[in-house]
Amino acid sequence: MSQKVADQVVDILVQSGVKRIYAVTGDSLNELNSSVKRNGKIEWIHVRNEEAGAFAAAAEAELEGIACCAGSSGPGHVHLINGLYEANRGHVPVIAIASTCISTEFGTDYFQETNTTKLFDDCSVYNQIATTPEQAPRMLQAAIQHAITKKGVAVFGIPGDLAAKQAKEASSSLKIYKHTSIIRPSDEELYQIADILNNNEKITVYCGIGVKEAHSELIQLAEKLKSPIGYSFRGKMATQYDNPYEVGMTGLLGLPSAFHSMHKSDVILLLGTDFPYAQFMPLDKKIIQIDERAEILGRRAKVEIGVCGKIKDTLQVLLPLIKNKAKDIFLKEQLERYKEVKKGLKIYVDDKGKKDLIHPEYVADTINRLAEDDAIFTVDTGMCCVWGARYIHATGKRKMLGSFNHGTMANAMPMAIGAALSQPEKQVIAFCGDGGLSMLLGDLATIYQYKLPVKIFVFNNRALGMVKLEMEVDGIPDNETDMINPDFGMIAQAMGFKGINIHDPEKVEAAIKEAFSTEGPVLVNFMTDPNSLALPPKIEWSQIKGMSTAMIKMMLSGNVKEVVDTISSNIKHIKEII
Repeated sequence: MSQKVADQVVDILVQSGVKRIYAVTGDSLNELNSSVKRNGKIEWIHVRNEEAGAFAAAAEAELEGIACCAGSSGPGHVHLINGLYEANRGHVPVIAIASTCISTEFGTDYFQETNTTKLFDDCSVYNQIATTPEQAPRMLQAAIQHAITKKGVAVFGIPGDLAAKQAKEASSSLKIYKHTSIIRPSDEELYQIADILNNNEKITVYCGIGVKEAHSELIQLAEKLKSPIGYSFRGKMATQYDNPYEVGMTGLLGLPSAFHSMHKSDVILLLGTDFPYAQFMPLDKKIIQIDERAEILGRRAKVEIGVCGKIKDTLQVLLPLIKNKAKDIFLKEQLERYKEVKKGLKIYVDDKGKKDLIHPEYVADTINRLAEDDAIFTVDTGMCCVWGARYIHATGKRKMLGSFNHGTMANAMPMAIGAALSQPEKQVIAFCGDGGLSMLLGDLATIYQYKLPVKIFVFNNRALGMVKLEMEVDGIPDNETDMINPDFGMIAQAMGFKGINIHDPEKVEAAIKEAFSTEGPVLVNFMTDPNSLALPPKIEWSQIKGMSTAMIKMMLSGNVKEVVDTISSNIKHIKEII
């Protein structure tokens, strides 16, 4: 029997290592769906919303190196776009199949017609639509090659009628070429870097996700330089473990110890990071930046030396040029400060909170303590990121996935779907906010349908917590950030799996243990304190003034109780500021 274009597409996906397609089937995707079933070597994962499918694919791509999602004509593939922005900005290889209306109707304002090349242009490294059987295999091969090589989203557009046509043999190779190139700076650049590092005493190393293959070399470098090591949120799991030089994170969710270390240094060495918050970066220090992507050098800070190289490859040739420093006074000072900061983090762990005002810090710390050493965590954007960043500890085996660059809500639960399907042997834990979970609530049904043993922990503060805090530090009383939520525990039960509501802090640990010991999916809904604050590593006077202004306005408008609750919930933080 002759092969259809859809069959050819599926064959190429299988050969490239794609194991599943996240999609909602229908109309223009039906031929592809049928081909997946005939092929038998690839799964069709029926998500409830294509956005969830794209988030799941982003998670799988980060864990496995490649993944695929699909959307049908018009509304179907438009739903993909938020998840594709996440994947592209996170630099993970995702193939997005955007099927369209029949090709003979292009340009006629046909039912569900969209211009896919315009639609996906800003969130992809490759974006083309095939219109003939001869084009289809060549374009798909090019799309996959772009996604893997450029580490981003490749959009392959295919009209529904083309998928049903007889396939044609390609005139070019359909093989996917994966490379393991060595990338390092020139000898001259290495000597320049070594000269600065050898001739300065106070050096802080700051790491991003680019160090994930270079942990051993990083520790050796810090040992020679007697240098404290800070890291970004995305770099945490690759940097924190087995690291006697660690001083924590900086940035919006970070800690004062890392911020202080960078600002007290003479030299800052940036390794594999595109840390976006320029306001946390010193302006009066010598900064050296090393990154595999040369195009990002110098765009976040006033870099004196910027060189292109993979971190592992570069450190291997840089280390022999670095002299062992004798003095470790600066390092000891920063480690001592970090020790004090960690004591502060324990305050809200030791104080569990009270009924319906459970401290989220205590919940996160307890999950961290009871979770497996190789667990995969997903975190919603907002306050869940804060609790994950500060209380989930790296082990060298754990992974943490989130919307670190795109910063979208609702990512944690669908990312957990991708993690659980691609790595079924691992414990998968989702930190969900009530706002984030509400956005894509329907895909709890996907978790049940595929019997995914995801443990969903809802930090239910009945508000858009981070937005509320942002408004208050700007001196604006929060408005329309409160949420009237359904009973999430009962919703989980209605979906077909265990749901638990926790109002009492004394029952937190038992609920987490029950979730971990239960086969299949579990949702635990913790009623957390809506007034818990997440203070940044550096408190600006404008922020204090803004918060004070907001509190005064709220009191004058009659919201005295909320002001009192906010102060009483955060009195320990307020003491630190005063």
